[in-house]
Amino acid sequence: MRLLLNILWILLGGVWMALAWVLAGVLMAITLIGLPWARSAFAIARYTFLPFGFRTVRRDRIGRADLGTGALGVVGNVIWLLLAGWWLALGHLIAAALLAVTLIGIPFAWAHLKLAGLALWPIGREVVAIDDPRLAPPIASAGRHW
Repeated sequence: MRLLLNILWILLGGVWMALAWVLAGVLMAITLIGLPWARSAFAIARYTFLPFGFRTVRRDRIGRADLGTGALGVVGNVIWLLLAGWWLALGHLIAAALLAVTLIGIPFAWAHLKLAGLALWPIGREVVAIDDPRLAPPIASAGRHW
């Protein structure tokens, strides 16, 4: 099912927003100062190209706390929002509105809405598979017998 949804996503225009993320990453990389943002933009471009079967989570939720999940991450996200986040989010919102008009486009519109939120605040997040074992709830203590 994921394969079919991803193929339809590409055919219905998902590739254009993935290319917009690549463009944002290239523009950030050219400045050299923007390299941390470029890394995030390229990772999210891959996610935008094939979004079904994946999701984003905070890195500290999967045991990867770093500068992007703390106060510096907030500063980085504000800078990202001002430089590139707003126009990427706007692109996703426009695509979502166009797709939501049709019945078949509703799941794709929902994916664009999730990506619009990510476009506004991407630093400190990681793309993981839906069935990633790091996202499983902790197993109850083996000492308990009910």
